[in-house]
Amino acid sequence: LTGALGADLGVMLSASHNPMPDNGVKFFARGGHKLPDDLEDRIERCYEQHRTGAPWDRPTGAGVGRVRDYAEGSDRYVDHLIEVLPNRLDGLKIVLDEANGAASLVSPAAFARAGAEVVTIGADPDGLNINDGCGSTHLDALRAAVVEHHADLGIAHDGDADRCLAVDHTGAEVDGDQILAVLSLALRERGALPADTVVTTVMSNLGFKLAMEREGLSLVQTAVGDRYVLEEMKRHGYGLGGEQSGHVIVLDHATTGDGTLTGLLLAARVAETGQRLAELAAVMQRLPQVLINVPDVDKSRVATSAELAAAVSDAEHVLGSTGRVLLRPSGTEPLVRVMVEAADADQARAVAGRLADSVKSALG
Repeated sequence: LTGALGADLGVMLSASHNPMPDNGVKFFARGGHKLPDDLEDRIERCYEQHRTGAPWDRPTGAGVGRVRDYAEGSDRYVDHLIEVLPNRLDGLKIVLDEANGAASLVSPAAFARAGAEVVTIGADPDGLNINDGCGSTHLDALRAAVVEHHADLGIAHDGDADRCLAVDHTGAEVDGDQILAVLSLALRERGALPADTVVTTVMSNLGFKLAMEREGLSLVQTAVGDRYVLEEMKRHGYGLGGEQSGHVIVLDHATTGDGTLTGLLLAARVAETGQRLAELAAVMQRLPQVLINVPDVDKSRVATSAELAAAVSDAEHVLGSTGRVLLRPSGTEPLVRVMVEAADADQARAVAGRLADSVKSALG
C-alpha cells in the first residue's frame, strides 16, 4: 500500500517473529522498500538523542498532519494478491496459522477468495499473543490441525507476515528452501524466472544448491538477511530469492518478503499440478544440517585465525563434495555460529562438534 498509494513513508508496529515484548517499528520508504542500513542508523540516533533530552526541532500539533483510517486498504491488498495468482485454488483444503499477527484478516480472506476451503488457527490477535505458541516459529499446532482436518497442506506466517513456512498433508515441514525450489520451477515453466537464477543466503541447505544444479538453474548466494537478498535481486534484475526461514521475495509482485503471497503461490502450484505438496517439495533433498552456537569468544578473529582456518580446511576435506562448513559471527551476540552439512547426520554432528571445540580453542 505504501507503494500503491504513493505514500512518503510506511510504518508497521510488530514483534516480527518474536514475542510481544519485542514489539518494534518497521519503516518502509516511498515505493514500499525497506530503508537502507545507514538511514535506519540515522533514525535510531535521532531517537536516542531525543530520548536522552537533547533538543530536537520537530513539528508538533497541527504541523504533524492528520490521521484518517483507510478502511478499504485490506480489500485493496487482497485484490492485488488475487490478481497476481496464476490459477485458482478450488478443491484445496488449507489450514492457515496466522501467528496472531498482521495477516490474521487478509490471509484467510485472500485464500478463500482464491477458491480454497480455509481453516484458520492463531487468527485472534489481542495485542499480547503475537507468535505465542503459533506461527512459523511454532509449527506443532499447524501440523496437528492439518492432520486433524485432513487438509491438503498448511501455511504458517510469522507476526509481521513476511515469512511463510508450510507443512504437507502428513504434517511434515516444508521449509523456505523447499518452497523456493518449488516456486523456481513454476516460474521457469511460465518464463517468469529472469536468467533462470534464484538468490539465497549462505545458510541455504546444500540440498537446495544440488537441486538447482540438477534442474539447470543458477544460484547466487548473499550474506544472511533478506535485505541482502533483495539488494542482489534488484542489482541484477533477478526475480526470485529468499531464505530458509521462509522469507521469499517475488520481485514482480512485492518489494519485500510477503508470506501471504508466498503461501498463495505455493498453493497455486499444488492446484495447478494436481500433485501433493510432499511430491513437489521432493525436488530437493535436505541434507542433515547441524548448527552449534559457541558463546563468549572473540568473534572478530574468525577471519584471521590461522588455527581456525586449518580446522575448517580439515573439516572440508573430511566432508568432500557432499558436505559444507560455515562459520559465521553473530551480528548481535558475542558468539560464533558453526554450521555443518553432510550426507549423514552423525557425521554432521561429529564434524560440528570438533569445529566448535576448535572455535573455543582458537578464539576463547
